[in-house]
Amino acid sequence: MSFKIKFSFLITLIILTAFLCIVIVEEISTIRNMEQTAKEQMQSISKHVAQMMKEEQEQSIQSTDGGNLYNHSAERLNSMVDVLQALDDQLLEVTLFAKKPAEEAAAAAHTIADWGVAYGAYSYVDEGGDAVYLAKASNDAFHFREVEINGVEYMKSYYSVEGFPYIIGLVYDCESLHQVVSLNRISALQYGIFILLFVLFSSYLLSGWLLRPLRNILWKVNEVSQGRFDSVIKVIGKDEFSLLSLKINAMSQNLTIYMDKLRKAFEDNRRMKDYLQSFINHTSDAIHVVDLDDRIIQVNQAFEQLFGYDSEEAIGYSLMLAPESHRSEMRLIQNSLLSGKVLPAQETFRITKSGEVIPVSVTVSPIRDEKGDVQAFASITRDMRSRNRMEELLRRSEKLTTVGQLAAGVAHEIRNPLTTLRGFLQLQQQSKKLNVEHTSLMLSELDRINLIVGEFLILAKPQATRFTTKDVRTVLKEVMSLLDSEAHMYNVVFSHSLTDASCLVSCEENQLKQVFINLLKNGIEAMPNGGRIHAHVARKQDQITISITDEGIGIPEDMIAKIGSPFFTGKESGTGLGMMISQRIIHSHQGLMEIQSQVNVGTTVTIMLPALNTQSNEGILKESEQ
Repeated sequence: MSFKIKFSFLITLIILTAFLCIVIVEEISTIRNMEQTAKEQMQSISKHVAQMMKEEQEQSIQSTDGGNLYNHSAERLNSMVDVLQALDDQLLEVTLFAKKPAEEAAAAAHTIADWGVAYGAYSYVDEGGDAVYLAKASNDAFHFREVEINGVEYMKSYYSVEGFPYIIGLVYDCESLHQVVSLNRISALQYGIFILLFVLFSSYLLSGWLLRPLRNILWKVNEVSQGRFDSVIKVIGKDEFSLLSLKINAMSQNLTIYMDKLRKAFEDNRRMKDYLQSFINHTSDAIHVVDLDDRIIQVNQAFEQLFGYDSEEAIGYSLMLAPESHRSEMRLIQNSLLSGKVLPAQETFRITKSGEVIPVSVTVSPIRDEKGDVQAFASITRDMRSRNRMEELLRRSEKLTTVGQLAAGVAHEIRNPLTTLRGFLQLQQQSKKLNVEHTSLMLSELDRINLIVGEFLILAKPQATRFTTKDVRTVLKEVMSLLDSEAHMYNVVFSHSLTDASCLVSCEENQLKQVFINLLKNGIEAMPNGGRIHAHVARKQDQITISITDEGIGIPEDMIAKIGSPFFTGKESGTGLGMMISQRIIHSHQGLMEIQSQVNVGTTVTIMLPALNTQSNEGILKESEQ
């Protein structure tokens, strides 16, 4: 149904409702007026009858018991009623009831039988109602009421006046009243139908004229909905529809601008999406995205190649990609990311579909929605097998280079004690006697050869290294306890100050102890007259610092840069390999070693090691060869 028809029906309905209300009000008013007129007419007739009867009473010659009129008065009253009925066809009956005193009237209010009919007929009987109103009318008053007798409506009146011994009762017919009301209704209905048709037709034409600008607006909206923004509504006038047309034209122009921007943004987003999708699918790093329930929602081709799962096998499922010993690692990483922390890449292990455990570097980043809430986690996994093999080859190559550099020095260092041994053996061979003093010197030279060869083997021989989680403070205190008795022999006292913060590191305990032993022994040997060696352990963010300070003779500044070179030493009995090995051990632990010294004041050796992040690295073991 069109808006025009709806509008026409609405206007017609409103006018029809108003017309019906007017008709109803008018009908009610008409009925009340006619009833009031009938009431006044009946009261006037009652007064006229009463006046006539009073005059006749004054002229009466004789009366009978019960209040009956004289015969000539009755005849006159009869003729008066006939005249009144001829003049007013609504008057049906005139009845005179004997009037009773107030006390008797009250007692007779329950039945009509207690009231006597003095004159006229009493055909329209309403026993209960008539008795009540006759009792009321006995107090010299006029009463009027409507009554229904045998399904027909009538109007009754009761009138009495002081000094008049009768109550005049009149009965009026309501049929003529109903006929008038019916005629008025028919007339109103005829007018209503005419008005209804006129209003319906007029409102339809009016709505068509009023909605003519709206058709143009609907046409423009239809054009805009189909993506055609160039058409313009012709605006005539300055009414609300004209203003709406102007606004729609402006909106269409703005939509043209915004659509151009959206097309450009869409193309940019599409290109960026294709670029990122190409990057994700063609990168050599395995990328997969998991939701908060640890179900995989996206993988790339490198993931399928690294872990052996097809995308159909992975997407929508929760895969166990971490070995049993590292299951808690991913939960700790996710909890850290949910708390807002930014984590670096973690070197760990993952397990493939075939069960192979491989070393990887994992970077996990949160994916947030527009509110900043984490919705998923993106993991970038890099296979470290090739890099580890390359690093191992580089380490072996470096060791071979170092061994080549040391070969000449080792040969030179061993040749001197061998020359001494040869000389003493030749002397003993010639003298054919065992010289105890010579034997002691020969054993000393053999010990020196053994020391040089042993330290050379430590440097050159590949060794299996097992990194575990240790507290630097515990390792340092164990070494100081081990060397405490030797320090007392040289009148050296150990002291330490240790931080209360966690000092866990991933290390090879024996190698770290070897470094501490070398540094403490160097400090003891640097104080021939005794003194104090102080060890201090502190933690600064993700770094642990170990400082060992002695009060020895110190090291000249020009020699500090050479410390760590093969066979460079400032001690008479040193080989120069101890500090070199110590530096290599610290370097293999991703740490640094710094030396600060002042002659005749003392030396401070500072070691800096990366602190272990217990939430992501605890329990991670790594085996390598050095």
